[in-house]
Amino acid sequence: MQVPGTLHVVATPIGNLGDFSARALETLKAVTAICAEDTRHTRQLLAHFGLEKPLLAVHDHNEGEAVAALVARLLAGESLALVSDAGTPLVSDPGFRLVRAARMAGIKISPVPGASALIAALSVAGLPSDRFVFEGFLPAKPKARRDHLAALVAEPRTLIFYESAHRIEETLNDAVAVFGSERKAVLARELTKLFETVLDGTLAELRAQVAADANQRKGEFVLLLHGAEDAPDASVIEGRRLYAKLKDHLPPSTAAKLAAELSGASRKTLYGGE
Repeated sequence: MQVPGTLHVVATPIGNLGDFSARALETLKAVTAICAEDTRHTRQLLAHFGLEKPLLAVHDHNEGEAVAALVARLLAGESLALVSDAGTPLVSDPGFRLVRAARMAGIKISPVPGASALIAALSVAGLPSDRFVFEGFLPAKPKARRDHLAALVAEPRTLIFYESAHRIEETLNDAVAVFGSERKAVLARELTKLFETVLDGTLAELRAQVAADANQRKGEFVLLLHGAEDAPDASVIEGRRLYAKLKDHLPPSTAAKLAAELSGASRKTLYGGE
């Protein structure tokens, strides 16, 4: 009876190539092939370390179709590695379908841990780290993004989001509207890379720093928010939800006044960060 191979889930550096572990390199040397989110990116990484391996594309657009063939190879005795472009696979990256299918087929899955942007950011943020919630990338469309944030207003755990350079200003604007200007936050940018920065302060202060410095609008971001220390009054939650919607169609002061009247929250609570 054929003994199945192993699927190795291998973390790669998020920026600094010195963070690639010796075990990760040895694992990639030993497998038959490497399943990669972007084969061009992974080929460059392998070349840096003098490795040559067959690369198999496994990304959001083909993972569903690719899984059956990959599981068949594993069942036939081949060992494969799964990597993403940066960091730990499956954390806001492809791979979930493959891991689930391999597990259902009784295949051994072995993690090779390493860099993760969300854990790196949390470790230096100075926000409570005993309990946290990772929300990944927020929706790209403004209404969906604000609705998503509004659902988290009363969350007591530290909130962690990924964000891109072309949406960071919009996201900070929405966060101020939904959580209020005084919510403590940290913005980590380009972690482990040459131009790494970690800003901390209130949401209003972070928004102002990003607006004033074009360099703070470049790169890859992790946004962390302090959890709600005291559960906000229901009227405040509803008022912030209404304000986030109304300010797209009305001047901010008018939107805050109307949201306050409809929800019973104070206008100052809703408009203090604008």
